[in-house]
Amino acid sequence: MTGTTDRAGQAAPLAVTPSQTVGPFYGYALPFPGGDHMAPTGHPDTITVHGTVLDGAGAPVPDALLEFWQADPDGSLTGAPGSLRRDPVTGAVLGRNGVDFTGFGRVPTDADGRYAVRTLPATAPAGTPDAAPYLAVCVFARGLLHHLFTRVYFPGNETANAADPLLSSLPAHRAHTLLARPDGPARYRFDVRLQAAEDGSTEETVFLAFR
Repeated sequence: MTGTTDRAGQAAPLAVTPSQTVGPFYGYALPFPGGDHMAPTGHPDTITVHGTVLDGAGAPVPDALLEFWQADPDGSLTGAPGSLRRDPVTGAVLGRNGVDFTGFGRVPTDADGRYAVRTLPATAPAGTPDAAPYLAVCVFARGLLHHLFTRVYFPGNETANAADPLLSSLPAHRAHTLLARPDGPARYRFDVRLQAAEDGSTEETVFLAFR
C-alpha cells in the first residue's frame, strides 16, 4: 500500500513499513531425535564438526537451524530412506535407527549459538572428479528472508582443495571462510558468520546461490 486520501481528496503518501520475518519456528517439528548423529552408532571413523553461528556484531545466534548434506563414503547421493523411525501408534519421530548412514543431519543451535554434528569424513560426490570432499550446509536463522547455502571443506586435502572449482575461484581470504580447522582428535571447528564485522576484523562466510 503506497498511499491514501486526505479530507480534501488528495493522495497522502504513507511511510514505508519495514519488512520482517515471521518466526522463526524452527524449534517446532523440524529438529528430530538424533538429528546431529549422522554416522552410524559406534562407527570408528566418526568425526565431530562443531562451531558457532554468529551475526555481524559477533554475537551468537541462539535460534538458528543447520542442515548438513554429504555424499556416502562411496560418493553416492542415494542416502538411506526409511532409517528415520516413527512410533507405529502415534506417528511420533523416534529418531535414527543407529545403523544406516543417510548423509543428512539437522541440528538447532543452543542458547550460546553452538551446534555439533557427528558424521563420517567428507567425500566428494561421484561424477565430480575436480571437487574436493565437503559437507553442504543450509542455514536458517532469524532475520533471514531466505536460507543460506555454504560448504565445509577440510584440512588434509590440500591437493584436492587447490583444484576444487569453488575454492580455487575465491580469493584466499574468502576461501578461508569455508575451511574447517582441526580442534582435537577427529574434531573440526567451523563457525558460520552471517555478516562481516563493520571494522573488517572478520569475514562473512561465503554463501552460494543456486540457479
